[in-house]
Amino acid sequence: MVKKYRLGQPFDTEAVVKQIESLPFEDIPFEKETKDNFTSISFELGKDDLIFGLGETVRGINKRGWIYESWCSDETTHSEDKRSLYGAHNFIVVRGKTTFGLFVDYPGRVKWDLGYTSISNAVISIEDCNADFYYITGDSERDIVKQFRAIIGKSYIPPFWAFGYQQSCWGYATEKDFIDVRDNHRNNNLPLDCIYMDIDYMDNFKDFTVNTNNFPDFKGFVDDMKSHNIHLIPIIDAGVKKEKGYSVYEEGHEKGYFCKNDDGTDFECGVWPGVVGMPDFFNKDAQRWFGRQYKFLTDMGIDGFWNDMNEPALFYSKKGLDNAIEKLKNIDTEKVNIWEFFNMKIVISELPNNLDDYASFYHNVKGKMVCHKDVHNLYGTFMTNSAGDFFEEEFGKEKILMFSRASYIGMHRKSGIWFGDNFSWWSHILLNLKMLPAVNMCGFLYCGADLGGFANNCTRDLVLRWLQLGVFTPLMRNHRALGSRAQEAYNFENTEDFADVLAVRYRLIPYIYNTFRRCSDENDMMFRPLAFDYPEDKLAVETEDQLMLGDECMIAPIYEQNKNGRYVYLPEDMTFVKLSGENVCTENMTKGIHYVDVALNEVPLFIKSGKQIPLCKSALSTAELDTENLEYIG
Repeated sequence: MVKKYRLGQPFDTEAVVKQIESLPFEDIPFEKETKDNFTSISFELGKDDLIFGLGETVRGINKRGWIYESWCSDETTHSEDKRSLYGAHNFIVVRGKTTFGLFVDYPGRVKWDLGYTSISNAVISIEDCNADFYYITGDSERDIVKQFRAIIGKSYIPPFWAFGYQQSCWGYATEKDFIDVRDNHRNNNLPLDCIYMDIDYMDNFKDFTVNTNNFPDFKGFVDDMKSHNIHLIPIIDAGVKKEKGYSVYEEGHEKGYFCKNDDGTDFECGVWPGVVGMPDFFNKDAQRWFGRQYKFLTDMGIDGFWNDMNEPALFYSKKGLDNAIEKLKNIDTEKVNIWEFFNMKIVISELPNNLDDYASFYHNVKGKMVCHKDVHNLYGTFMTNSAGDFFEEEFGKEKILMFSRASYIGMHRKSGIWFGDNFSWWSHILLNLKMLPAVNMCGFLYCGADLGGFANNCTRDLVLRWLQLGVFTPLMRNHRALGSRAQEAYNFENTEDFADVLAVRYRLIPYIYNTFRRCSDENDMMFRPLAFDYPEDKLAVETEDQLMLGDECMIAPIYEQNKNGRYVYLPEDMTFVKLSGENVCTENMTKGIHYVDVALNEVPLFIKSGKQIPLCKSALSTAELDTENLEYIG
């Protein structure tokens, strides 16, 4: 059962699509306090209570014991001390004496103190007196999630080819770069469906432009790549470069489509192109205008996009940069002591994503000016929705691939997400795994991490082990940063090991795709904690490095360096399967703890007793897959 408790006059986030009668906030079944424009609710936590959810966050599947903040953040490190990442996913399920779900529908900052300040108390607070609180009870955690998903709408379904393997790198800049990636995959028997275009394809980092020196016939190039079953996927950033003669900027400025300072002038900040205007996606006219800009690229055959920098990320505001430069000018370099030196560093370090900057600009919402900080978590969602609305009008559903870095619940109806700028760290394989059920709970089914890690230098075994997990994620993309070690599969020794793992992905696509569609249709989760399926099994409840996949399988990736296998807990009898290329090795195992060997070119999978899954023959692209003639294993 879903009950909605309304406090004040909430901003319409568009997260919930089902009409639910509002009850007074005073009746919510929690302790509550509303004072000085500050609202909090709290409830006791029993010793063994568990808390699931919050989508894209650090730490464990059980979120108890830390403070999280819903505040879409351009956060590059993803270490355990962080409280916010790129998404704001304000939904939790608490298992205790009463098991319930809670969605806090509020677009500003939400603080989740889940047993951190006091081990026996959870306190959830917002910096406002306007929000909707949805309280959900049901037969189980999975049932509660399904009820929640039913009120927020069906999850986005991308085109079939978007389930193929995808290669990306910040640094591919010319036609030759992309052709080399394509040919190196094909020549080494490495399946591939997509190659990504990071900011380098643009003309001086300007949205909806192409560098014609590097791509003299862009449409022809897109068509040629498609003839090889390769889709090119360009990036779109939130900021629009301020430049005379740049039609997108000039039209946006003329029509008043950029965010404003309090004096009505355009808010200006710096990102990749330099000084930019930030489109006001809360203005419905501006939102529709920006969405139609994608036509520049779809007219040339592009059928996939990734939206970035849309938290929004700010390298600096123009006002903030001017103030910082003035402070630095006043420093007497002959008298700098250690404290003044640290202060100099602080002046610079506080420029990016400064909270004062977020509080300084405004959106036009039906003629009313709304401060950005009060609706911050919706910016990336409304940007992506602007594109999604255009794509549906122009092409219909399931025709365009799109995913975004920033997100709020509701965007899942238009787009997927990726988990942002992770690192080539072994711990981030495990973090990737733990995020999957949490984002599924919030409706985001098309998701995945940068396999191999975005930043720092990878190792061959790390990439292979990460790919073994990525075989199961709907978005399977290898992506890295400019200047980091090359991690395309063909750049390593014994490339045939990578070919074996990627072949497994293509063999599994019929199962992964059909499971994905079912979970969208039935408001279900692809990935679940073992605790959801085996709530009375203490070992299963405490296992956080394995996940249930669909109704048939369990996955248990290897995420430690120099390991030839791992211990796995089977909560029931299962068939242990090792897949490698076209090879299938099976072994029946009983409930309990087992050590399993898994080579670098093998993908481990566990199939529940009495269940089967389909496999097809592998191919070099999804277009070449035979999805009719299947074999079944189990």
